[in-house]
Amino acid sequence: MTALPQAFTDYTKELFGEDLFARFLSSFSVPSPVSIRLNPFKIKNCRQTKITSLESVPWCDLGYYLNQRPDFTFDPLLHAGCYYVQEASSMFVAQAIKQYVRDDVMMLDLCAAPGGKSTCVRSYLTPNSVLVCNEPIRSRYNVLTENISKFGLKNTIVVSKYPKDFKKSEFSDFDVILADVPCSGEGMFRKDEDSIKQWSQQNVEKCWRLQREIISDIWDCLTPGGLLIYSTCTFNTKENEENVRWICSELGANVLPLKTCSEWNIVGSLLKDYDVPVYRFIPGIVRGEGLFLAVLQKEGQKIKKTIRRQVDDEEIHNLPICSVDYRTAINYLRHEAIRLPDDAPRGLVQIAYKDFVLGQAKNIGSRANNLYPKEWAIRSTHIPSECTSPIEEWVKDC
Repeated sequence: MTALPQAFTDYTKELFGEDLFARFLSSFSVPSPVSIRLNPFKIKNCRQTKITSLESVPWCDLGYYLNQRPDFTFDPLLHAGCYYVQEASSMFVAQAIKQYVRDDVMMLDLCAAPGGKSTCVRSYLTPNSVLVCNEPIRSRYNVLTENISKFGLKNTIVVSKYPKDFKKSEFSDFDVILADVPCSGEGMFRKDEDSIKQWSQQNVEKCWRLQREIISDIWDCLTPGGLLIYSTCTFNTKENEENVRWICSELGANVLPLKTCSEWNIVGSLLKDYDVPVYRFIPGIVRGEGLFLAVLQKEGQKIKKTIRRQVDDEEIHNLPICSVDYRTAINYLRHEAIRLPDDAPRGLVQIAYKDFVLGQAKNIGSRANNLYPKEWAIRSTHIPSECTSPIEEWVKDC
């Protein structure tokens, strides 16, 4: 493993204290946990029926830890959007929605790519709520669009704007804003060695200033009484507690508490003389990577308004469905031409694996022309003869 920067070690050891820092260092000697989150829009009874062979993520009733990391690339059920591979700590955002967002809302995920938190919060919003998922960087926007599309989310819109541009757009009035802001990435050191190499004190300084600029630019788009869910994947107080304190004092907000369980081992505020309800996940203490999260409520009287719903595309859902075997499903996901059974309907059809739709094809009889987006296609030339999905037991039992 790449050695941790001395400046980071000195600062974080003092911040955490001897015992907490020792437990954090111990996490580097064990593999990062692998976790997934089920899609309740496709796995209809997943909240009522648990996968007994897997351990649940304590703070997210849709999340599970896996015993080992499978080859996700070759699982058609992942491509069908049946589940999302998401780091367990980041699923904690579900608690903010469950505890404070019970009505129909207009919500913005400001820094949404690749889509983990977007698909998570959408799973806990009311059906009539609208979620706008934003990513200003084009390459990341494309990944976000793919993941949102595969999850099959209604009332969910993907856009590409910088925070300051929302004031002049059709989306400029939000009840809830999730700001998982760009950060120095200290919480990902165990999972991503490149984040260690890129860390510097100068980058920490750059990040906390950028974070305040981002929040300032979007603040007017948050309605009075609205919620800001602020999160990072870093440890230092400059990007975390000090920014929360700045938002409260300069922009006008109050920090709201979340109900948690002591066995979750979440750490609170580490900033001296600033005892507010913030939530810090530290590897070695929790089974996950680093996360900081705070829920803030903007000052002012909340105004009730009507939420605009998105119209579902019934034409797509009315296409006939053709079920295929594993090998055909993988060939389809590689954007190859496939052959459907002789009795399959001609024309546009939906290709499904184990009753879960992967995408469309145009069946002309001798072959089916592949309409799966080329940019989503599996690139690997290696194709396993079979692949056991981590949710195979769930699909079989339910």
